[in-house]
Amino acid sequence: MAEKYKKHAILIGCVGKPNAGKSSFLNACTDAKAKVGNYPFTTIDPNQGIAHYSLDCPCKQFNVSEKCRPRYGKCVDGKRYIPIKVLDVAGLIPGASEGLGLGNKFLDDLRSASVLLHVVDVSGNTNEKGESTKGYDPTRDVAWLQSEIHSWIFNNIWKKWNSLIRKHNLTKAKAVETLHIPLSGYGTRQIVVQRVLDTMGIKEPANLHEWTEEQVANFIHEFIKERFPTILVLNKVDQEMADRNICKICEDENNTSVVPCSALAESFLRKMSKAGYIHYPPGSEDFSTREDEEELGKLFGDTPLKLLDDTAKNRLEKIKDLVLYRYGSTGVQDAINMAVEHKKMVPVFW
Repeated sequence: MAEKYKKHAILIGCVGKPNAGKSSFLNACTDAKAKVGNYPFTTIDPNQGIAHYSLDCPCKQFNVSEKCRPRYGKCVDGKRYIPIKVLDVAGLIPGASEGLGLGNKFLDDLRSASVLLHVVDVSGNTNEKGESTKGYDPTRDVAWLQSEIHSWIFNNIWKKWNSLIRKHNLTKAKAVETLHIPLSGYGTRQIVVQRVLDTMGIKEPANLHEWTEEQVANFIHEFIKERFPTILVLNKVDQEMADRNICKICEDENNTSVVPCSALAESFLRKMSKAGYIHYPPGSEDFSTREDEEELGKLFGDTPLKLLDDTAKNRLEKIKDLVLYRYGSTGVQDAINMAVEHKKMVPVFW
């Protein structure tokens, strides 16, 4: 069934500099086993996994949850989970558009993504190259990722600009047709290029032969916003200095899609839930333990939850205090949901 609808699926690209927590995020939101390490370029080839977009299932509204058997995805206690593919691409460093680091590979892997989740180490404990440090300003990462993507596309377009214009004048093509030719390599349909022109208020005849380098750069800037919409996933929120850096990033009015996140906390909660120690629906604001079952006098599953040792209890309490109570969730499921909703896709149930 999944293969039948693959061509309509959203592909979320998980991007960012090395060691920011991209692979940890992928492991947290999917069943993937991406390699995780505290050194640059842990990810060489892109890792993939299946996450789930969550929303209320119609069966809950009509009180028929016991009869709900989705053909695609799953329904758990009136919550529908729709499969979404997530791609964790190779780490990026400044100068990637010029081939530094794994830049060329990263940018090529990016072409198939529908929307980007930019995972940022908001603790400031990794520098621009992904190396361990203290006091790094993560607002710099937000800026240079967009700068690298812009340079990658702009440089490719600008070096072909003169020949593109000659062909445009010769064929008397519309601007949208001419601009779509070099942009089609980025998984772009002509309607996307038209939306960019509409946003910029550019109408026919567009007089592309009069465009300056700056005008082309501005067009690419708007194109990136349309073709590669980006959600900022501020990872490692439970570490020191994270709060201050979150405030700095949110103060920028351009950063409108922001999700505080702790990928490692989500991974641990899912692991403990799968092992039967806690009851934790992914993305929830809290979890339940054996003590909660005994207090409420009811089970959260078919069998009682297992008892926790002191080490697990202490770690769960830290997650509750530093992440769940402070931010309302670990942010992992929120990021997936926001990415899907950003594309304005409409779920269909059957």
